[in-house]
This record gives sequence, C-alpha cells and structure tokens, in this order.
Amino acid sequence: MKVVIANISHIKYAELICETIEESAKVRGTGIAQRTPEYIIKKISTGDAVIAIENDEFAGFCYIETWDNSSFVVNSGLIVHPNFRNQGLAKTIKKKILEYSLEKYPEAKVFGITTGLAVLKINYELGYQPVTFSELTTDEAFWNGCRTCKNFDVLTRTNRKMCLCTGMLYDPKVQKNVKRHKYNSKVLNRLKKIKQSLFLKKSNK
Repeated sequence: MKVVIANISHIKYAELICETIEESAKVRGTGIAQRTPEYIIKKISTGDAVIAIENDEFAGFCYIETWDNSSFVVNSGLIVHPNFRNQGLAKTIKKKILEYSLEKYPEAKVFGITTGLAVLKINYELGYQPVTFSELTTDEAFWNGCRTCKNFDVLTRTNRKMCLCTGMLYDPKVQKNVKRHKYNSKVLNRLKKIKQSLFLKKSNK
C-alpha cells in the first residue's frame, strides 16, 4: 500500500473517488458536501491531495482546501474504498495529509467538520480539539460548500453557530500545551444523538 501526494498520474481515479464519497454518505445516512470529478482533478493537479494506491487499485483519498488567505486549512473528502476498510487506512491517510498540510502551510490552523464518529476519533488521536464553529473560518466560500449537504437547513437555522457536524481544530502554535484526555466515544455518540434529536425534530415540524 502506497500513501502518497497525488499527482497528474492519479487523475484517472477522479470519478471513482467522487462515486465512493457519494456512496459512503448514502450508506452512513449522513450529510456530506458533494464534489465533482473536475474539482477532484484540480486538487490532484495542484498537488493538494493525498491518495492511497495498492497495485494500481484506488484505496483512499483526502484533499487540502485553504481559507482566509491560507490562515485556515481543511483536510476534506476523506474516503476509503470499501475493499480497503477496517485496516486503519483512514488514520494513515489523515496523518499523512495533516503532516503535509503543516509542511505546506506552517502558519495555518487545520480544521474539519464531520458527523462521523470514526473521523472524530482519528482527528482527536492526531491532536485535533473539539471547538465551536466561531473558532473556524469565516470565509463564505467554505460554508457555501455545505449547501449540497442534506443538513444545510440546520446550519442556516442556527445562524451558522452549530450543526449536526462537530468542528475540530489543530492549532500548531498551541498544540504542545494542550492537555490530552482519553478519547471517549460514548460521550461523542451521545452528543451526536442529542443534536440529531434537537435539530432534525425541528426540521420535521
């Protein structure tokens, strides 16, 4: 298995990457911002992505986006093909692209928003901390990317203060001083269910 910085030789996987992201969202029943093959090709061509390949077979992917004049970085679109799941590949990809992001944008804060407990766990183990949305980028272009998510109405109803997603932030300037606690999946799972009950109930009225 090779986990490398994507280059133009990987453009051939763009459609498969998009299909895998879309199918994964359907299976999980969670919201996700959709991306087109053209957008994925752009990320690959500019060297702003990491891809996992085994014997020329697509295994996983994640890409970089920058906001607020590169003061914020997001590692988005994390996906592992069904044939390669349950092998720890998602964490390997996230670790690779976090290191690459910090190398490429050393002054930036790296953040993400997700509803997936597995991604929350990986992020926490890599040093991300849960934060409110007010600590994330204010760039309208980022939040407009949530329009294709089925939960976008929740985001707008709360004036972009919260959603079913949880915000997580990796700030390299304060990371060394952060006190680490053991990851508690039960607490985050309970929080997720409370959010779903609160916000989805309102949307169904």
